Amino acid sequence: MSARGLIIAAPQSGAGKTTVMLALLAALKQRGHHVRAAKTGPDYIDPAFHGAASGAPSVNLDSWAMPPGLLDALATQAASDADIFVIEGVMGLFDGAPGIAGRRGASADLAAHFGLPVVLVIDVARQAQSAAALVRGFATHDPAVRIAGVILNRVASERHRALVGDAIAVIGVPVLGAAPRDATLALPERHLGLVQAGEHGDLKELFTRLAAMAERHFDLDSIMACAAPLGIEPAASAHADLLPPGQRIALASDRAFSFVYPHVIAAWRGAGAEILPFSPLANEAPPEHADCSWLPGGYPELHAGTLAAARNFAEGLGRFAQTRPVHGECGGYMVLGQSLQDADGRVHAMTGLLGHSTSFAKRRLHLGYRSARLLSDCALGRAGTMLRGHEFHYATIENVGDDDCLAEIFDAEDRALGNGGGRRGYVTGSFFHAIAQAG
Repeated sequence: MSARGLIIAAPQSGAGKTTVMLALLAALKQRGHHVRAAKTGPDYIDPAFHGAASGAPSVNLDSWAMPPGLLDALATQAASDADIFVIEGVMGLFDGAPGIAGRRGASADLAAHFGLPVVLVIDVARQAQSAAALVRGFATHDPAVRIAGVILNRVASERHRALVGDAIAVIGVPVLGAAPRDATLALPERHLGLVQAGEHGDLKELFTRLAAMAERHFDLDSIMACAAPLGIEPAASAHADLLPPGQRIALASDRAFSFVYPHVIAAWRGAGAEILPFSPLANEAPPEHADCSWLPGGYPELHAGTLAAARNFAEGLGRFAQTRPVHGECGGYMVLGQSLQDADGRVHAMTGLLGHSTSFAKRRLHLGYRSARLLSDCALGRAGTMLRGHEFHYATIENVGDDDCLAEIFDAEDRALGNGGGRRGYVTGSFFHAIAQAG
């Protein structure tokens, strides 16, 4: 494999990693490079932007949820036809779950595992020379993580850039770019992150402007030069991928149901499964010739009225569930319940295939890595199977119902959180997003 790679990271969330990442991808693609991208950790939204900017699918790489062999296999597949492989970090460079070094879900884990240099994005909107002290600390914090350079973000003026750049130059870390403050380059957000790539009508224009900004304000040649070969074990395999829940999988796919990890779909297809998309928002039922139906996460709370009125979808799913497995993750789990209360307090009837009810009127953030031990055979695997994944939602359970529980749930430190999810006949669901089998 000839691809070289690097990691775009930052000291904290909100520094502008994604904007810098997209600008870099768009500019390198515009120059004719075959660029591929990945996202650190559990994230459905950023990889879609990566794919739109680079012209190739992006993949998630998660050192907490994925064993090293799966990380290597996914990186090998993603970078196989690339000139440059760029990984976007998550939160701060060293932020992750407590635990063993290298298995914390941190961006630094991937830097050390793959031997890739880090380009650190520094938000200097409220500082000048003090940024040098920050960079010095990050550059010396972990000998296994090499800071190859920095990109300054939200620079106010040429004088501001010079003050920061000169101070950082003293410590010997190259300044590889300085992006100016520009509100027109900001991406709109909602409660689970950025507004999804598929909902933007002007992405092409945005990427053109981002590429122009990168050409003007980044040293793209030096950024390319600091990339390094990926350190990957040659015998890497994707053995920890999730098994397909059926030979023909009816996959809910529209703006209400879009949170599916690319590596999961690839694993299903690699095992010979056929994916049959259908749209609940278009009032479509799962195809009758499917042998399993999967409702992924997404934003059903933004479309609750449309889903409540989609009787063909609900009735068709009900008939399907009488003889074949139906599984819902997070948003899909909410739609399998009795009702969903939106942020304005309106209650919408859902499919009623499980007994719980959910609400967004009393929003509460549930966020973190999770392990799940399945209590019985289901679409996710055999009873006793241990899965790793995460939970990220603002919904609350208004009524737990009386269904059997789907799994025992544990946090990132292996502390028991009790039983979660529900099972009724062939229907299962939970707020747990599965990433890989534990390994």
